[in-house]
Amino acid sequence: MNSPTPFFCDMTALSSEQRARHHALGALLQSSLAAIRELPDGYDFEFPWQPALYAALAEITPLEHACCPFFNISIRIESETNKLFWRLTGRDGVKLFIRAEFGALFDS
Repeated sequence: MNSPTPFFCDMTALSSEQRARHHALGALLQSSLAAIRELPDGYDFEFPWQPALYAALAEITPLEHACCPFFNISIRIESETNKLFWRLTGRDGVKLFIRAEFGALFDS
């Protein structure tokens, strides 16, 4: 029986260049964040629809998955509202981890 992946970010999974890019993308996304919606098993981070923000989410997602493989991650565009969402979800306990690791987003 496999054990669940522990809740910790393994930044050694990224090269120094990838860590720098992850940081730069995170800063861009933080400055563009419109809202956060709590979900039963995680959060939806809302952004205005802009191709550059979609590209940033598409680039940061595999980096985030590499260091935090326990996240379920999705990107979606809502057709009627023209909003962009980055969803982070997971098993029990992941919400507390998200709030701790992405605290700056919640304080914005």
